[in-house]
Amino acid sequence: MKAIRGATTVSCDSAEEIKEKVQELLSEITRQNCLEEQDIICIMFSNTLDLHAFYPAKAARECGFVNCALFSSLEPEIDGALKMCIRVMLLVEKDILPKHIYLNEAKNLRKDISKILNIAIDGPAGSGKSTVAKAIAKKLNILCLDTGAMYRACALKCVSCGVSVTDEGNVAKIIEDINLNVQYKDGAQITFLDEKDVSEDIRKPEISMLASTVSAISCVRTKMVELQREIANKNSCILDGRDIGTNVLPNATFKFYLTASCEERAKRRYNEYIQKGKNVDLDEIKRDIEKRDIQDMTRKIAPLKQADDAIYIDTSDMEINEVIDLIIKKIQEKI
Repeated sequence: MKAIRGATTVSCDSAEEIKEKVQELLSEITRQNCLEEQDIICIMFSNTLDLHAFYPAKAARECGFVNCALFSSLEPEIDGALKMCIRVMLLVEKDILPKHIYLNEAKNLRKDISKILNIAIDGPAGSGKSTVAKAIAKKLNILCLDTGAMYRACALKCVSCGVSVTDEGNVAKIIEDINLNVQYKDGAQITFLDEKDVSEDIRKPEISMLASTVSAISCVRTKMVELQREIANKNSCILDGRDIGTNVLPNATFKFYLTASCEERAKRRYNEYIQKGKNVDLDEIKRDIEKRDIQDMTRKIAPLKQADDAIYIDTSDMEINEVIDLIIKKIQEKI
């Protein structure tokens, strides 16, 4: 069972406006969460003491919510609180990542979700970008778009077609019609290539190295950046990569640059592979990371570098939760 929250305000205490705003709020919640009538178990309203003309629960019943339990209650009076406000919580029987909706003046209650927020996290391989991005997305209830996975999928497509990632002409032909889709389930990204889930295949070390090469090809970057911007324009989301703050989303609301010593990053990758039961060599991983750094920082198109307005964070001596807490703190300070 999931809980979806929302709130709205009215300009005057009238039955007609309360009905109108309740219908608007519930319609937006059901639309953005793709809810069917049978998904909703109950709807619980509360409203401020200055609203007397009509019960929000009765308004919900009149606008078609007839097969779920409905409750209304009055909120205690609090100095400085938002006036003429109606709040709601829906309990639904659906496995979704809830999208909470705040309308009209109630948007001021949740500035973190009532407007589109784009968060850019850049940094070299093994700096913890992906882990941090996923955790922050979960805390802020926004999408986490794994841009690296998209480039890895491009590399995998080249391998499956027997095309070298250095053969720009043939790579361009493949990318032009690539069937690449991204879906989200239980807060995680699933990458589909030619309608097949390749989320595990694209994480192989050899594909990761090829991804750095293929991502430097102009037509590949153009195609992927176009898709990434399209997603970010429609959703609050967090993106991690090499050039998010400098190229993909130069106007992102928040920008961070995460890094760590090469030795520390190699240890992290080594431990990840060991935990997955893979037999790897630490020195070889370190050499791969050093090579990847050089490739990323010296490529002609959108090289890895810190955006001028990005917050620099060295994670070498930090636990992952410390990094997450620091970024959340910086975001909340600005919001």
